Amino acid sequence: MSLLAQTRLSMLDLVPVREGSGVADALAQAVRTAQHVEQLGFTRYWLAEHHNMAGIASSATAVLIGHIAGQTRTIRVGSGGVMLPNHAPLVVAEAFGTLATLYPDRIDLGLGRAPGTDPVTMRALRRNRTESADDFPQEVAELMHYLDEVQPGQKVIANPGNGTRVPVWLLGSSLFSAQLAAERGLPYAFASHFAPQMLLQAIELYRRNYRPSPRHPEPYVMIGVPVVAAPTDDEAQFLASSSYQRVLSILTGQRGLLQPPVENFLQQLGPQELNGIRQFLACSVVGSPDTVRQGFDQLLEATRANELILVSDLYDPDLRLRSLGIAAGVWQQARASAT
Repeated sequence: MSLLAQTRLSMLDLVPVREGSGVADALAQAVRTAQHVEQLGFTRYWLAEHHNMAGIASSATAVLIGHIAGQTRTIRVGSGGVMLPNHAPLVVAEAFGTLATLYPDRIDLGLGRAPGTDPVTMRALRRNRTESADDFPQEVAELMHYLDEVQPGQKVIANPGNGTRVPVWLLGSSLFSAQLAAERGLPYAFASHFAPQMLLQAIELYRRNYRPSPRHPEPYVMIGVPVVAAPTDDEAQFLASSSYQRVLSILTGQRGLLQPPVENFLQQLGPQELNGIRQFLACSVVGSPDTVRQGFDQLLEATRANELILVSDLYDPDLRLRSLGIAAGVWQQARASAT
């Protein structure tokens, strides 16, 4: 049986705001995308917390998770992730405990330790709080305590939240969260969709140091994969130029709205820009169905990941859904061949 046939497929949506459109349309497209990948058999649909970014509409992550969960039926919906240093653990526990009560066994809580924004916005989010990323392990423990059963003498109780045991994931792009996830016996999601440099090292560290927990007796790895699929390699490369433009805007500190594709975009760039984009998207899969299959197989051979969570930065919403459908078709074909 191929590795792809044994692997789950999921979606991480940055809820991009397109040039010429607005936030309302981005939110409507998020619902449409979640419903689409649910029909395709994806395991989960996650949303990422980012702030003060005109091109991303998922800043109120928990609110949007509730909206998406209410518009879908079976797919798991969650955060990929909530940036815990921005929030009091009790408030996160109450929000996700509420979601888990409304949508039983469908909510995931992925946690990151980066601010997900710039320093000025970070100060606006935190006000007078003094917590930093260094407090992350203690804040994770506090949050999970609130989601567990109430203990005798416990003075602060998350209600809703207590007893829901919302599944907690740790997210990261370095070795820190990999080590913490291993120590706590938690599933681990690596942000290889934008920071793939330490992917193999982090996964190896996580698996080597994993301590089984009651809910997770075995390590579980999910990796982020930027995907642009089309009937031909040439069309996929053309459509991927929207993603290339987005990456370049991040690297140059000029973030904006998601731009339409541009013919021969990469050929217009200098060596330094090209190298930056290639490093950023080293785990991307762009091409026809055959190329996508090869890309998935190579990633899985290198990582033995349990799950691929796809990121899709296509400008045209219909072509984005088509791309996800092509990727799912490759996955479904691998599963069919294994039976």
